[in-house]
Amino acid sequence: MNKKVLYPVVALLLGLGLAVVIGSNKPELHPEPIEPMPTVVRVVPAKVHAEHLTVRSQGTVQPRSQSELIPEVTGIVNWISPSLVSGGAFRAGDVLLRIDDADYRTQLQRSEAAFKRAGVERTFAKDELDRLVSLYERQLASQQQLDNARRTASISDANLAEAEAALEQARRDLDRTELKAPFDGLVRSEHVDLGQFITRGQSIGTIYATDYVEIRLPISADQLAYLGLPIATRGLIPDELRPPVTIATDFGDTRLLWDGELTRLEAEVDERSRMVYGVTRLRLDDDSESPILPVGMFVQAEIRGALVDNVIRLPRSAMRDHNQVLVVDAENRLQFRQVSLLRLEHDDILVSKGLEDGELVCISPLQTVVEGMHVEPLQE
Repeated sequence: MNKKVLYPVVALLLGLGLAVVIGSNKPELHPEPIEPMPTVVRVVPAKVHAEHLTVRSQGTVQPRSQSELIPEVTGIVNWISPSLVSGGAFRAGDVLLRIDDADYRTQLQRSEAAFKRAGVERTFAKDELDRLVSLYERQLASQQQLDNARRTASISDANLAEAEAALEQARRDLDRTELKAPFDGLVRSEHVDLGQFITRGQSIGTIYATDYVEIRLPISADQLAYLGLPIATRGLIPDELRPPVTIATDFGDTRLLWDGELTRLEAEVDERSRMVYGVTRLRLDDDSESPILPVGMFVQAEIRGALVDNVIRLPRSAMRDHNQVLVVDAENRLQFRQVSLLRLEHDDILVSKGLEDGELVCISPLQTVVEGMHVEPLQE
């Protein structure tokens, strides 16, 4: 047989034989059910605890006391304290400015002389009255003479009182030629120069106290309930009810804190913002390591309110529609749970009812959720 025909035939037969052998020895397949992989979800345990409700606000630092420097006498300024400049510091009782007192010293001398003269005249009138009373009792003086002596004595008493008042006024005017600081503080502004003629009632500067500063904090009406204050509270808050306040601000990379308290609530609601303003007061201690809180600085405030028991804090991502959360039960299945919200914050929620301590709450943003859905919890 021709080799060109033989070799292909042999190869074909061998292939058919191999196919028959393979077909007769194929493995048996056993079908198994496909189990879906459970969805991995992040969960947090519910922890029942007690905590203080906080109210956050912000405001601008203001002096607790600010005064206009106004002289009570008229004259030429002949001395100005180095502290009487914008930003200058002073202590209570420091002399800030002096007015030429020559005229007031002269007036004091005149008042002293008038007082002495009135005193001498009163003494003479009293002695004269006593003498006439004695003569009248012995019928050696008339009733008209006695009445004139009494009138003269009364006039001398009035003149003495008037001279004494004028003397006190002259002394006060002389003292007022020196403007003294009423408290420890700083100078906000000044507009007076050496040699300037100033008049009584003219404003020459503004000063403010630095022992305390105040901050007006806007508080919304619904947040007032979190402070635990009586609903009728207005004006000064009793000492035992004043909520603590923490003031924070940033100096470069450093965050500084001050502790104060909410001292009063203003009586009116702001018509534009619908806010009630609370005022917190901070005492600035010179011995403190923290710098003095500058007037005019914008700060953040955290007011510690009422203490509430048996609440659970959860991330806001745990909240579903209609005040529901997803709970992972003991069989790792999702269950919808209706809860009562005490407070909805920016990043968290406070739950007052509906959850038990230790239950796992799903915080993953699931698109489709089926009641009883099997999941694999991953606790944070």
